[in-house]
Amino acid sequence: MADQRRAGLIQLQINGVIFDAKGKFSTNLGQPKRETIIGADKVHGFKETPQASYIEGAITDRGTLDLKALVTATDVTVTLSYANGKVFVLRDAWFAGDGTLDTDEAEIAVRWEGIDAEEIAP
Repeated sequence: MADQRRAGLIQLQINGVIFDAKGKFSTNLGQPKRETIIGADKVHGFKETPQASYIEGAITDRGTLDLKALVTATDVTVTLSYANGKVFVLRDAWFAGDGTLDTDEAEIAVRWEGIDAEEIAP
């Protein structure tokens, strides 16, 4: 029987270094966003606006994490591997979060944005 796992385990890498991924991660390939143009008489069509590619979620601070280096990073490659075998790669990315560290569980909300992301299917 084929592997039925669809979600759950993930792995986050930044420039090849594995980080402690925590929480719900999401990705966006940065394709144009389409919005319907509605006139007073009918639907006229749609418009497209650009979107930034991104990978976002939360990580746990191991204690050795250089928070300043993380939040000021630019030109990094962020790789997120999903349990279903898909891999998302965001190249030439920059940190786009606010860099807040939550002391309750040593959690840091993270977000990297870039020009283009790639989905690698299993």
